[in-house]
Amino acid sequence: MRAPVLAVCLSLLWAAATAAQTLSISSSSFAPGGAIPAKFTCDAGPGAPNPALTFAGAPPKTQSLVLIMDDPDVPKTLLPSGEFTHWMVWDLAPDATGIAEGEGKGGISGLGRPGYMGPCPTDRAHRYFFKLFALDTKIGPIKTRTELNKAIEGHVLQQAQVMGTYERVKK
Repeated sequence: MRAPVLAVCLSLLWAAATAAQTLSISSSSFAPGGAIPAKFTCDAGPGAPNPALTFAGAPPKTQSLVLIMDDPDVPKTLLPSGEFTHWMVWDLAPDATGIAEGEGKGGISGLGRPGYMGPCPTDRAHRYFFKLFALDTKIGPIKTRTELNKAIEGHVLQQAQVMGTYERVKK
């Protein structure tokens, strides 16, 4: 009777050890669903730093990570899609553990400018989603969100997100 019990125990231990990890993204700069501090926004002036982001749990077959920060609350009178991309970073190492505050020099914004572009809502509080994708491939050079979306299509192993909000102070 001991051999079958031992086999079952070993099987359960192996399954637990090889179970798929769950990708996660978080920030020490703001709570999930909480307000993004003004120091990370256009209200801090040009060149505002990105908030700190922490990544964990990339699945074993991950070849690269992609980070996209977007705002889905843009008035359609300003942008017909209603969504603006603030930051895209791709081909991050699969074992990357995050991006430190102010270290978001890589990638581009939706305007095609290099690096992070902080929140700057014109009308009311907006939501800002930091989306992390674990891919089974690397992307290579891209110039637009459309190109990035096409490049990751069919290659996403897992994805995670954290959302923060921001409303400009009325002066």
